[in-house]
Amino acid sequence: MKKSYKIDVDCAACALKMEDAAKKTEGVADASVNFMALKMKVDFAEGADPAQVMENVRKNCKKVESDCEIFLK
Repeated sequence: MKKSYKIDVDCAACALKMEDAAKKTEGVADASVNFMALKMKVDFAEGADPAQVMENVRKNCKKVESDCEIFLK
């Protein structure tokens, strides 16, 4: 399952950090961040709960870029 999320991030380098953090999160098969569009696309692993996985993605992204935001709703 793939979903797209609106994000708020200040620079392209920060967006890359967010992408790397998302990809390393359990339950994420793949992720990509488009800095210009301020969007994150996430491909979830089979059987993963997207709501729970995205909470973990948000936490992991905040660890590498504290002033970023992922809008889950």
